Amino acid sequence: MVAAAIRTIFAQPDAEHVEEQFDVIAGMLGRQLPKVEAMLREAKDDLLAFTSFPQAHWRQIWSTNPLERVNKEIKRRTDVVGVFPNPEALLRLAGAVLVEQHDEWAAADRRYFSERSMTLVTTAAVQAEGQVTPPELMTA
Repeated sequence: MVAAAIRTIFAQPDAEHVEEQFDVIAGMLGRQLPKVEAMLREAKDDLLAFTSFPQAHWRQIWSTNPLERVNKEIKRRTDVVGVFPNPEALLRLAGAVLVEQHDEWAAADRRYFSERSMTLVTTAAVQAEGQVTPPELMTA
């Protein structure tokens, strides 16, 4: 019940409705579970941080798919080895998988966020700071 109620916060169409739904859900849960309400209100800024990004990014920000894929690859590789002689050997293997994944992400033609959509984020951040937007960002 709690997870389903919290999910409704993220299903809202815009930042204003997300904020309103957060308050409704926190209040509703607070009647039966005051500790949950306190925890939600304490983590509000972190939970709603996605609303400061363009709406086109919201779905990717919520998703844990890339992290799950990396964890699955680490598990697959550690299952192949089976028994590690010491913790450092496990750490080296996991580190190697992460470095390999980083290299794949850096060199891949397909991006999790397109360059055009990332331009929206950088442009908004620059404008929010009151700085002048470079011309190349304005035309992208």
